[in-house]
Amino acid sequence: MKRGVTALALACVLTMSHGALAQTSINILTGAQNGVSYALGVALSHIYMKAIPDVRSTAQATRAAAESLSLLQAGRAELAFTPGDALSAAWRGDEEAGFKTSLNKLRGLSATYNNYIQIVARADAGIRTVADLKGKRLSVGPARSPMELNARAILRAAGLSYRDLAKVEYAPFGQSAELMKERQLDATLVSAVVGALSIRDLAVTVKIVVVTIPREILGKAGDVYQPATLPANTYPGQTSDVPTAAIRSFLVTQSDVSEELGYQMTKALYDNLDALYAASSAAKEIRRENAVAGMRVPLHPGAERYYREVGVIK
Repeated sequence: MKRGVTALALACVLTMSHGALAQTSINILTGAQNGVSYALGVALSHIYMKAIPDVRSTAQATRAAAESLSLLQAGRAELAFTPGDALSAAWRGDEEAGFKTSLNKLRGLSATYNNYIQIVARADAGIRTVADLKGKRLSVGPARSPMELNARAILRAAGLSYRDLAKVEYAPFGQSAELMKERQLDATLVSAVVGALSIRDLAVTVKIVVVTIPREILGKAGDVYQPATLPANTYPGQTSDVPTAAIRSFLVTQSDVSEELGYQMTKALYDNLDALYAASSAAKEIRRENAVAGMRVPLHPGAERYYREVGVIK
């Protein structure tokens, strides 16, 4: 009798231990806590814990895409949000963008939402197009951040460089906005969703102009930049549509993630889009039919299996 009880107890302990060891972690890297990707990362972590058995999922803020992708390559996370230009730079190993070697373990899970390149200038600075930035004071975002990479690419496509500017400030948008209010900057560039609250707040204090990015220069900026339009009245004082550029963002994983987990992450994402839509209106751009459009790295086998199952890939 005692031997039977002891054996049963040992079996229970072993079963519990096996269950604990079998639990899978999904760490989602998101960028800054005040950004869209963090809100979506938190929502996605909740989805995964409900939809995937034996999963513990967390959202982790990082400083920028370069940090997120490097951590993913190192196996310290299972998923990351990233803009397409940073993903391309990571895959090819662009040292100027912060990648000394190719991050060749990155694998695509899904396209997500668009970030829009928005150059915001003081209305009294006389800046209406990218060409007008010559001789002006511009904030381009923190060095080697996605925004700064955008600034370099757009200026280069317009035939300009930092040398053509009166001043280059490497500041996050909040600090840049304060410098604009104090007349220490003429303009700032931000990569954000349409109707960004940070730009709305600035426009309440300072009369602004959203600078046109002519479509003819986008072909020179690289294929990650697509023509886009900021609709009239997106921001106070912006009474007409403004041509600009958009960059698709992506969810990426890494090659050490199993095919089954990659499949489950992709399926749970698309089975629970309503929860993501509730977390941010930007998520409404996430559509299954566009999931592999413009992907900058090879698809993860689990994601590919899901897309073939639902007919996205024939």
